[in-house]
Amino acid sequence: MIETPGLRAIVTGGSRGIGEAIVRALHAAGAAVAFTYRDAGDRAERIANELGMGVFAQRCDLVEWRSLPNVLEQCVARLGGLDVLVNNAGVFEENPFDGDDFERWHRGWERTFAVNLFGAADLAWAAMRAMRAQPPDARGVRGRIVNVASRAAHRGELSFADYGASKAALVNLTKSIARGCARDGIVAFAVAPGFIETDMAAADLAVRRAEIEAEIPARRVGAPAEVASIVAFLASGGADYASGTTVDVNGASYVR
Repeated sequence: MIETPGLRAIVTGGSRGIGEAIVRALHAAGAAVAFTYRDAGDRAERIANELGMGVFAQRCDLVEWRSLPNVLEQCVARLGGLDVLVNNAGVFEENPFDGDDFERWHRGWERTFAVNLFGAADLAWAAMRAMRAQPPDARGVRGRIVNVASRAAHRGELSFADYGASKAALVNLTKSIARGCARDGIVAFAVAPGFIETDMAAADLAVRRAEIEAEIPARRVGAPAEVASIVAFLASGGADYASGTTVDVNGASYVR
C-alpha cells in the first residue's frame, strides 16, 4: 500500500469521477488534501465531511483565472504548505468539424483550453511559488505536479479536437515543467487515461459501450481508482527520477 504521511496536496475537480478517487486515494495514504469543485458544493462538502480531518473542499472556477492565485494561497494556508498539485479538472463536449455554428465552435475551443490548459498552467505557476519557499527533501525535491491528461492527447479525435488538443498541450506543459523547473526541486508527471467510468464519459458509454469495449484489448472500461492509484504513487515520491513522463492508463487501447 502507498503511504504518504504528512503529504499536503491540492486536487482540482475533486468532487466526482477521477478527481474524487484521487482525493480518496491520497487521504487513505495519509495525505492532507484540499480539493476544488465548481458547482457541486453539496457533494464536495459531503465528501470532505465523510473523510474528516485533513480534507477540505474549496470552490474554484478555472475560467476565472484572476482568482486562481488567491484560491491556491487559501488552500496552502489551510494545509500549512504544498507538496503536490494534481491538475485533474477538465471539460469535454462534442465539437465536430462539420458543425454549422462557427461561434459555438470557437466558444468550445476557448472554454476547453481555459479549463484544461490555462487553468492548469496558472495553478502550476502559483503552486511553484509555494513549493520553492519550502526546504527540499533528501533528494532535493520541493514539490510535485501531476497533470491528468487523456489518451486523446496522443491519437487525435474525430469530434472533439479541442479536447484532444488541450490535453496534448497539457502533456507538453508537463515536459516543460519537468525540464524547466528541475533546478527548483520541482518534478512533474502526466497521467493519460482512456475510457474511465465517470460522469464525463457516461453519455458516450450509454450509447456505444459495446463498441468502446471492443476496441480495448482489456475488453472493459477502466475504474477511477485505477487512475487514482497511479497518481498517488507519483505523488508519493517513488517515481521522481521519471519526471516528465506520461503514464498511459487505457487498457492497451493506445500503446505508444
